[in-house]
Amino acid sequence: MTYFNREREKDLDSWKTSPQRKPLLLHGARQVGKTELVRAFSKQFTNFIEINFEQDKEVHRIFSGNLYPLKICEQISALYNMPIVPGETLLFFDEIQSCIPAISSLRFFYENYPELHLIAAGSLLEFALQEVPSFGVGRISSMFIYPFSFEEFLRASNADLLNQAINNANPENPLNEAVHNKAIDYYRKFLVLGGMPAIISSYISGGADILYCQSLLDDLINTYEDDFAKYKKRFPASSVREVFRSVAHQNGKKFIYEKATNELNRIQIKNALELLTMAGLIIPVTHSSANGIPLGAEGNIKKRKYLIADTGIFQRLSGLKISDILLQGNFDLVNKGAIAELSTGLELVKAAPHSQRDELYFWHRDARNSQAEIDFLTQKNNLIIPVEVKSGTKGSMQSLYIFLEEKKIKKGIRTSLENFSKYEKIDVIPLYAISNILKS
Repeated sequence: MTYFNREREKDLDSWKTSPQRKPLLLHGARQVGKTELVRAFSKQFTNFIEINFEQDKEVHRIFSGNLYPLKICEQISALYNMPIVPGETLLFFDEIQSCIPAISSLRFFYENYPELHLIAAGSLLEFALQEVPSFGVGRISSMFIYPFSFEEFLRASNADLLNQAINNANPENPLNEAVHNKAIDYYRKFLVLGGMPAIISSYISGGADILYCQSLLDDLINTYEDDFAKYKKRFPASSVREVFRSVAHQNGKKFIYEKATNELNRIQIKNALELLTMAGLIIPVTHSSANGIPLGAEGNIKKRKYLIADTGIFQRLSGLKISDILLQGNFDLVNKGAIAELSTGLELVKAAPHSQRDELYFWHRDARNSQAEIDFLTQKNNLIIPVEVKSGTKGSMQSLYIFLEEKKIKKGIRTSLENFSKYEKIDVIPLYAISNILKS
């Protein structure tokens, strides 16, 4: 698989040179590119030792006794026949969830061997961390890895100048219409393919066409669903599968438990949603009253929407026609624009600071003769930014105006297939450029 540069490389560079560096734990769903990211980063070091705890069961013995870091490194060095020298060696614990004592050892590396560069990662990591709940408080740094953003997709596609033009554009300085239409063409392909590295690599470097990539997405979905049996003992994998697919069908709407499955009660469905969230396959969008910062202070977890964590996976689970996505003038006929809303939420998550877990919010007012809803709320520089998603190039902005007036907020964002433009209190940002609003 061809490796393409990721935005998180910049964050790894900062971590490498930080005087307050701690062992780094990479979080993210299976196959989002954690391992390949570390391997690319390792080229900055003289020595690189990669330990896969899933594949190499013998190495578990090193962590079966005393967890003193120098002793551990001495044995690892002997086992892999490679020196471990602080500043010159990158030590990588991959699939660390398969060795709980190795997870516990991370705190001791911080306390007794902070000069060593140590990165750990794993699939289904959040489940393992429950077994060591206090292991890393103040002693471990976290970095959250997601599928490719649209910006990363453009760079992988050698469309760097287009990417630069998008980053430089704004409502006062819109793109040339020809450039705007070119960006939309790329964006439509990105919606269909999604951001999973293996799919992107197959399409860009492997010569696979979009139709073949659909079969690869089906294989990936099967891999994820095979993992469901590993989530929780005595919890039926088939039920998790039903809830997973129900999230796709209820995308963009308040999740209704009764529509998920007839086989589980509310508590069981809630548990399944939590398991899928921990696995990184779905992302919750929580209702907030939005009266101030932080948005989570007034979050209501009883009112939640859920997003599938990748547009490619979503369109396969939903049974969308890729021709509708690629060819329709707008997305109104594509599941009522659900994929446009999904993409917007995911791009906001991917643009957030690397050390923060994905948190998305929405706002809804259910008043007589005056219902209003804002698809996403985000924040920047202690300001609330409301984001309303429109699937085409037209649509009312009544909800956005209601929100701005009620919350005394000066500016809102409308994202659609329109070019950059501006109304009195509303900036129009194209769907493909929504991450611009969080960039400094």
